[in-house]
Amino acid sequence: MIGLNARQIALGGVPVLHDIAFEARAGEMVALCGPNGAGKTSLLRALAGLLPGLAVPDPRQVAYLPQGARSAWGLTVGEVAALGRLPHGDTNPDAIARALQLCGIADLRDARIDRISGGQARRAMLARVVATEARILLLDEPTADLDPDAAHAIMGLLAGLARAGAAIVVVLHALDLVRDYADRAVLMERGRIIADVPAAEIVPLAAAAFGLPWGLDPHPRLLPPSAR
Repeated sequence: MIGLNARQIALGGVPVLHDIAFEARAGEMVALCGPNGAGKTSLLRALAGLLPGLAVPDPRQVAYLPQGARSAWGLTVGEVAALGRLPHGDTNPDAIARALQLCGIADLRDARIDRISGGQARRAMLARVVATEARILLLDEPTADLDPDAAHAIMGLLAGLARAGAAIVVVLHALDLVRDYADRAVLMERGRIIADVPAAEIVPLAAAAFGLPWGLDPHPRLLPPSAR
């Protein structure tokens, strides 16, 4: 389990989180939702101990994937995944191979990360987190840059890790992915949690936060793999 209870958290002297009471339990995936600037990333970084005044958790137990994570060097995909073993001080080949397989990029192990697509590179960065074998995963928009099929595959992977006992907190903008894969949805606005509900109930609440209507969509759209 991971949690945070704080009256106020500031960054650079500016309050970014207010009256936060949050926890994610083992065996569940919690999605953080809300408009841009609502505080989702701030809450995720607070859980990772990356905001001032907060304890830093054990990196062997808590793995963090920042928004837009990328490699600054021309490492191979396998080398990127192996970085997840640094907190353990080893290069466990089984953990690395499993992470690459789970993220669907085992065949890219020897490819340089700066010579593959953005979506494939995103999977490589996720494989680094999975290779850590942490029991708590904090992921900021892990499906960004992915095509729809890959996004569903990654969310299915994360749901499977949660079912296996991990606690997963993920920032997502795609409400269909929240509804289809998360267990709970936490809606944020202006640095506050304004709703914490089963994921199936998030759409009307999020619509109000975004100032958008909601209802049945009469237009054709892509369906998740489960609808095939």
